[in-house]
Amino acid sequence: MRRRRRFTGAERAEVWNRIRGGESVAAIASSLGRYPSAVRALQMATGGVCPIERRRSLRALSLEEREEASRGLAAGQSLRAIARGLRRAPSTLSREVRHNGGRQRYRACAADRRADRQARRPKMAKLARCQPLRLVVEAKLELRWSPQQISRWLAVRYPEDPEMQVSHETIYLSLYVQGRGALRQELHRALRTGRALRRPKGYLAPGQGHIPNMVLISERPPEVEDRAVPGHWEGDLVMGCRKTCIGTLVERSTRYLLLMKLEKNTAEAVRTAMTEKVRLLPSELKRSITWDRGTEMAEHLKFSVATGVQIYFCDPRSPWQRGTNENTNGLLRQYFPKGTDLSVHSQAELDAVAQELNGRPRQTLGWMTPSQRFAEAVAATP
Repeated sequence: MRRRRRFTGAERAEVWNRIRGGESVAAIASSLGRYPSAVRALQMATGGVCPIERRRSLRALSLEEREEASRGLAAGQSLRAIARGLRRAPSTLSREVRHNGGRQRYRACAADRRADRQARRPKMAKLARCQPLRLVVEAKLELRWSPQQISRWLAVRYPEDPEMQVSHETIYLSLYVQGRGALRQELHRALRTGRALRRPKGYLAPGQGHIPNMVLISERPPEVEDRAVPGHWEGDLVMGCRKTCIGTLVERSTRYLLLMKLEKNTAEAVRTAMTEKVRLLPSELKRSITWDRGTEMAEHLKFSVATGVQIYFCDPRSPWQRGTNENTNGLLRQYFPKGTDLSVHSQAELDAVAQELNGRPRQTLGWMTPSQRFAEAVAATP
């Protein structure tokens, strides 16, 4: 029977440890005999950010030391003698007694409770305290700047003003932990993920699991890393509601994008759509594809046999190993927002979106467009 009661300190610690380990809310709730909504409420209270456990500094007086000081005062000992017995500085004990009623009114338990209250540091967050900084950060978030972009820009824009600088982690925490009262709650929608809840690094998305006969990214040719040789691609699925999705392929050296309409997110549908797209490429521009460990790539061997293109799989929870594709998928969310039905888009519409993105100048390409770079690569093929 599942219970509705407060989590104990040990249970809270266990919940956060297991969340960080990537376990689902349903699995954690089941093992603790709780409702998933109770675990979710605990997680949502801090925006998915594990609260820091309070620990008293070793430099602070302990309750035992305060009791020893109280007994010494009652016996008429001098502060210097009591401090010597505690191996503390006389000034430390003098401040302790003066701030807690003096020699006649000093009580150890009351002094310890007062110290605990003061150590809570009800410090106002920087973004809540500094209105000019908060307004600048909110304006940049509304322009869909990432917290890291905002942080770096502020450091360049206000190099001599520390009050107008803030770390990207502080911005994230102010968005996720609404108890800080700094940034407007709805601004989390401007983040690329759109999430109001921090997701642990150990999170394993549904549908990810073991794929037989995987060739790992560690076995990928060294030429892929420096992007000097065109023809190496990165792929993924952009997901919508009701399991609708769009397939994406991005060439690493030119950033050229191909989009594939998928009727289903099954391994067979993905293999068929990818095979049709890749077969249209010049032979010198179809060398390899790097994918994550989604089960939609379970038929990778059939794909490799049909096209001659080897699939390499990333390490678990390592999206940075497909950084070009991840960045491109983020740009695609401007056209295909999360939670929308992606099955309504035709292949012609997808091709138009790909053409638009391929026509954008990129700083990493020396302000050339992916289409221009890809055309150069095609022209260079025999």
